[in-house]
Amino acid sequence: MREVLVIGGNRYFGKRLIERLLAAGDRVTVLNRGSSAAPAGAEHLVADRDDESALRSALGSRTFDAVVDQVCYTPRQAQIARRVFSGRTRRYVMTSTVEVYEYEDSVAPVREDAVDPHTVAVDLELPWDDPEFLESHYGEGKRQAEAVFAAAAPDLPWTSVRVAHVLGGADDFTGRLTHYADRVRAGEPIRVPPVNRPATYIHVEEIADFLFWTVGQDFTGPVNAASHGLLTTDDLCAEVAAHLPEGKTVFRPVEVGEVSPFSFARFYGMDNSRAVRLGFPFSHVRQWLPRAVAETLGKDL
Repeated sequence: MREVLVIGGNRYFGKRLIERLLAAGDRVTVLNRGSSAAPAGAEHLVADRDDESALRSALGSRTFDAVVDQVCYTPRQAQIARRVFSGRTRRYVMTSTVEVYEYEDSVAPVREDAVDPHTVAVDLELPWDDPEFLESHYGEGKRQAEAVFAAAAPDLPWTSVRVAHVLGGADDFTGRLTHYADRVRAGEPIRVPPVNRPATYIHVEEIADFLFWTVGQDFTGPVNAASHGLLTTDDLCAEVAAHLPEGKTVFRPVEVGEVSPFSFARFYGMDNSRAVRLGFPFSHVRQWLPRAVAETLGKDL
């Protein structure tokens, strides 16, 4: 039986991860600010992860085989976690994002070494507590958080899971596929860049499987998590339209201004070969896309 701490992330694929850990017989502790209860079978600790003394108090003398940090968004949060968990866990898994590659100008899927956290500059003085700044610097916050953990090795063995765009599940709270469904139903224009680039994706169940698998591995450093294959906005809308035959898909290219979610002026593909070599069997995005759209739209296949 493993002792596993999950910080935040008690919904969507975080909820599914906890279900998998419990089903495997792990002893699971969930730590959050008390905004939601832990799932049945998991212990619940309440603390603000931004408050180091409160975090230490809530943890007491507990140690863990693995910690899965679902809600580390800034280098300040990573610094606190590094101080608190060094020597307290044998494995630290940070959920990161494809957005760490937002500055990479590539036409091929990017590998992990495109953003080496050991070379990322950390600036703790940036206004990380400002919600607007944090939202507009999401990828930068994750990059710098990874850099903090990279500098902590070997005292804190860590990996960052760079998650592709996640689709699927009736509980998808992002509203991104619903955005397309609403416009296809009404025949309203879907705003896209003049040149619309593809991206990699992963199903909500597959990323939960990947995180569960990662808990039991011993590799370190960043790893990309994405299903095989690429999708464009056209591909997504075609699948949505297949479930809404009464609708109409209308694209409106725009040079400036906000575009629809999953519409990219730059390539957003990740190379998943490191994870494959390590032993994870990804599915192909085309295998689960119809299911993902049906789940989000509340339809049966």
